[in-house]
Amino acid sequence: MSRQSTRTTDSKKMNSELFTLTYGALVTQLCKDYENDEEVNKQLDKMGYNIGVRLIEDFLARSSVGRCQDFRETADVIAKVAFKTYLGVTPSVTNWSPAGDEFSLMLESNPLVDFVELPDNHSALVYSNLLCGVLRGALEMVQMAVDVRFVQDTLRGDSMTEIRMKFIKRIEENLPAGDE
Repeated sequence: MSRQSTRTTDSKKMNSELFTLTYGALVTQLCKDYENDEEVNKQLDKMGYNIGVRLIEDFLARSSVGRCQDFRETADVIAKVAFKTYLGVTPSVTNWSPAGDEFSLMLESNPLVDFVELPDNHSALVYSNLLCGVLRGALEMVQMAVDVRFVQDTLRGDSMTEIRMKFIKRIEENLPAGDE
């Protein structure tokens, strides 16, 4: 019996490592395809956005999380449920703005950067920028426009990875005339 649970743990770790290595290959190819890091950052964000738009349905089905009442509750769901479910980590939610419309997700470890070193000639590359796009796309599908960006990154020598999220506005659902 314990042998089976070890296999499950080993399988999850192997899947995680495979994902990390595949993501690294994707970023490497983008660096070859595009002339500068800013363009690679845009492509990673765009890919992440498209993933987030589709991932939100899976997240809502798996988690049975209802509609969040405010941005603070949204932050807790992102940190405690979404990151844990899809990346196996739980970031802390800190640095709230006085208005309550901005916070930071602090990650002690970012599974996307395992086995990664940034080359000197890619100093402007935001390696995990895919995460910003995923968060932006997923939240847009639940009528929240947000700005998401990396502030600190362990790949750049920072002690933690910090993703800053700012609430921009609630998106109103526009129904076509006659579909009310």
